Amino acid sequence: MTSTTGGPRLRADAERNRQRIIAGAGELIRERGPDAPMEELAQRSGVGVGTLYRRFPDRHRLVREVAVDMFRRAVDAATTAVAAQPQGWSALVCLIRFCGEPEIGALSGALRGWLAEHRDDDAELRGLTATWLGHFESVVHKAQSEGAMRTDIDGVEVLRLISLVTCRMPELPAKANREATARYLDVIIDGLRG
Repeated sequence: MTSTTGGPRLRADAERNRQRIIAGAGELIRERGPDAPMEELAQRSGVGVGTLYRRFPDRHRLVREVAVDMFRRAVDAATTAVAAQPQGWSALVCLIRFCGEPEIGALSGALRGWLAEHRDDDAELRGLTATWLGHFESVVHKAQSEGAMRTDIDGVEVLRLISLVTCRMPELPAKANREATARYLDVIIDGLRG
């Protein structure tokens, strides 16, 4: 049996462990960056070090899978927003708020340097990135063509702007980080209106 990615299909408990590792690693990477110790990644995930290394023999593979998971969720969110929101502006607001979630915004910021170093050599990551950016740009163009959004900024610039306010601020507790990010995203949304 194979999984949708072409590799062997995992038993249900092994797949649960794999997902726990990816989620726990994502949390720790948001806080400490992609160089966080593997032992701490295992501890955060609630699995033993042996289980971690069975699933991900080295840091690169684990960080890569966290990045792939992040982009897959972003592509899914874009597809859902476009399907659920008939107007470009409404879809864009959904995507901006999605980007403001720590699981995406702060993780994306923490992975920025790693992605710059490794994405060009990874066809899947390049493809997922291109798909995500294509969806986001399409929503921006639709909002602009409707007259709902200013036309002097493009999708990549909007994403850069979002990244400025979604990076984790270690001096703030998690709740304050979320509240600050939500407030700043509201300001961005108001500033983007056409």
